[in-house]
Amino acid sequence: MALRPVMVNIKALDVSAVGRFWAEALGWSFFKPGVTVYVGPGDELVWPDPVVVGINVVPVPEPGTATKNRVHLDLATTSAAHQTELVARLQALGATPAHVGQGDVPWTVLADPEGNEFCVLEPRETYRDTGPVAAVVVDCADPRAMARFWDAAIDWTPHEVTDDHAVLRSAKGVGPYLEFLRTPGGKTVPDRVHLDLLPYPGDDKAAEVSRLRALGATDLDLGQGDVPWTCLADPEGHEFCVLATS
Repeated sequence: MALRPVMVNIKALDVSAVGRFWAEALGWSFFKPGVTVYVGPGDELVWPDPVVVGINVVPVPEPGTATKNRVHLDLATTSAAHQTELVARLQALGATPAHVGQGDVPWTVLADPEGNEFCVLEPRETYRDTGPVAAVVVDCADPRAMARFWDAAIDWTPHEVTDDHAVLRSAKGVGPYLEFLRTPGGKTVPDRVHLDLLPYPGDDKAAEVSRLRALGATDLDLGQGDVPWTCLADPEGHEFCVLATS
C-alpha cells in the first residue's frame, strides 16, 4: 500500500487566469477538462503524469488573505542569466514581488496573480534534473516529525532530515522534491495551496485513508460535501486530499 503525490492544488477565484499564468511560467500546457484547470507537460492531458507533479487550479468563491501560504513552489533555474530572464518574464505575465521576511537572499520571491507566493531559485546543482518545479516547500515547526509522517504516508524517499530541513523525493529519482522547512509561527488560516495524493491502481482508497489516520492525519471539513476525494490534515494541520483512482 502506498500513495503518490500527483498534483499541487491551487485555489483561485479565476481558474483560467491562474492556470494560464502557471502554464506560461512553467512552459507547460493548459487543460480545462471541467470546472478545474490542469497544468502539465506535453500537448495532451496525461494524468497522472509518470514524472512531474502537475498543478490543478480549482475554483473557490473567496479571495485569499494577506497571510503567507504555508506551502509554496520553488522554481529551478540553470544559470544566473536564466534566473534573471525568468523573473522578468514572470513579472510580465502578472507576477509581483512578495516580501515574506526573506531579507538578502540569492533567490527571488514572487506571487502569482492571486497572491500565492513562490520562489525563483538561483541555479543549484541539486535541482538540475527536476524540471521547472524544483520543490514543493512546506513551512513547519518540526521537520523531523513531518519527515516521519510523510515518509510513511507516501512512497517517496528521505534524502536529508535535520532539525531545520527535511527533504523527500520520488524513489525513481525524478520530478520535484518535497521539502519541510522549520519556520517561525504556526498555521492560522487554511492554505490556498496543498498536495493531492493518489493510490496506485488496485489499492483501496478507504484503506489508505485509514492508514493515514493511524499515522496521525485528521479529517478535515472544508465544506466539500459528498465528493469522491477525502480531505485530511497532516500532524501540523497542512491540508491534503486523497483522490479516488477512478
